[in-house]
Amino acid sequence: MHRMHTVKQLASLAGVSVRTLHHYDDIGLLAPTRVGENGYRYYDEQALHRLQQILFYRELDFDLPAIKLILDDPGFDRISALQTHRAALQTRIERLQTLIQTVDATILHHVGEVNMSEKRLFEGFSEEQQQRYQVEAEQQWGDTARESARLWKSYGPEKQAAILEEGGRIYQDLAAHMSEGPSSPVVQALLARWHQHLRHFYEPTIEVLGGLGDMYNDHPDFNATFTAIHPDLPPFLKQAIGHYVDVLETEWLERELGILKE
Repeated sequence: MHRMHTVKQLASLAGVSVRTLHHYDDIGLLAPTRVGENGYRYYDEQALHRLQQILFYRELDFDLPAIKLILDDPGFDRISALQTHRAALQTRIERLQTLIQTVDATILHHVGEVNMSEKRLFEGFSEEQQQRYQVEAEQQWGDTARESARLWKSYGPEKQAAILEEGGRIYQDLAAHMSEGPSSPVVQALLARWHQHLRHFYEPTIEVLGGLGDMYNDHPDFNATFTAIHPDLPPFLKQAIGHYVDVLETEWLERELGILKE
């Protein structure tokens, strides 16, 4: 016999409110499998799959009447729908990844993390594109972008110059030690310095660090900046930062497991 879920259990499982499930029932979008004598709503596995479809379509910005029409169509095919959802979500992921790279580049550009002599980072971009990147940064990062700019402006010219000089030295030192390999102790120690250096601008998460490693190699403007230091530096940075992030993730997991075992 298939397990039945109460409305509270289903709400918790799906991450929606009980009120939402009641509303879906009221409009005929998701009826309970049965209603007990006590008035409790119960949902079976088929209802769970229908709710999953509803949530997928909501994620893709379909309104509730349209979703009801789709799901109630006798020709509705769940597998085909899931394949369509996957393709649409993959497209969204790719778009968001591109936006994240643009946001990271814009933040570093605004707060001056790249030396002024390397400002060809954005050469060739029109004023209109520059304004679009600024809007994207504010929309996607909001307070983070503004806080980074505020922090940078708080340092004063002398400290700003020292920070920029320090960043330049780190990248030059990384280029000088490429022959020792991306996972070598000296390179990883330099990346620890690089990690600390980023804190002059914002507190980078593990995900952001990994994204920067990819961006330094994959983003054409950053690639050009680091290629100017050494032709092999962009792919080397991607590999070295990837290893650095893997180590950080492993250490984080070990700490979490240690806490759970205590």
